[in-house]
Amino acid sequence: MAQAAIELGVRDLETPFTSTWSDGWRRFRRSPSALIGLIIIFLLAICATLAPQISGHTDPLAQNLAQPTMAPSLHHFAGTDKLGRDIFTRLLFGARLSVEIGFVSVGIALVAGTIVGLVSGFWGGRLDTVLMAVMDVMLAFPTIILAIAISAILEQRVSDVVKLFLAIGIVAIPIYARIARSSVLAVKEQEFVEAARAVGNGSLRLLGRHVLPNILAPLIVQATLGIGTAELDSAGLSYLGLGIQPPTPEWGSMLNDARDYWLNAPWALLFPGLAISLTVLGFNLLGDGLRDAIDPKSK
Repeated sequence: MAQAAIELGVRDLETPFTSTWSDGWRRFRRSPSALIGLIIIFLLAICATLAPQISGHTDPLAQNLAQPTMAPSLHHFAGTDKLGRDIFTRLLFGARLSVEIGFVSVGIALVAGTIVGLVSGFWGGRLDTVLMAVMDVMLAFPTIILAIAISAILEQRVSDVVKLFLAIGIVAIPIYARIARSSVLAVKEQEFVEAARAVGNGSLRLLGRHVLPNILAPLIVQATLGIGTAELDSAGLSYLGLGIQPPTPEWGSMLNDARDYWLNAPWALLFPGLAISLTVLGFNLLGDGLRDAIDPKSK
């Protein structure tokens, strides 16, 4: 009887946490900026998925040396580059790779950082000190410098895409680890966690069933914002020649390629830059909307 009462109390105490998601969704739908961000991301996904159908070309590497650096027209909406390749087609196909890099690299950082934060915050002690010291050392380096160092270490060992996944993902791990740790420190002192421990739940069960679900909100918000940052880091590394190598269509490498002749064909630099800016804007607006929706102070 006593155990049943305690378990009922656990469920009742968890109710405010679970209702946060439904309340947050209602607030999210009322945010114009969040909806604009969602629309931008949705259009980006459509362009990436239906790239051949939208562009009318199936090969983004196809060259036409008879039509180099042509200005935008009805036949080439974004013009052509120095090799006569259709820039609009390359942008659409490049969206696939750019979005993939953003999601996979953030996924790596989110999973690894959450595990580090859970372990560090829940068990604490010397393990917490060591793990957070490692995270502090990583945070001491500028993001792009650390990403360049990781890319250089991985050079010739893995493919360009995997190199970007790991470089951008590893650099972002401390951010998620810090967020997860601070959230765990707050949640593990809640009464429903103490009640769950009282009925005999072990540490792993407490983490998986009671702690983790209640720290996901800030991590999801940060992941949404982090995708935009990952897009910028990917473009920056490719622009420096440390990311995706030509002729693969990727927005950063397209910028790197266009800098040699942008005075004669400014559209070759303009359109990839706009694509990166719109993508980052979309994810930032979505992330801000999620943050406002989940923030309990906005209720």
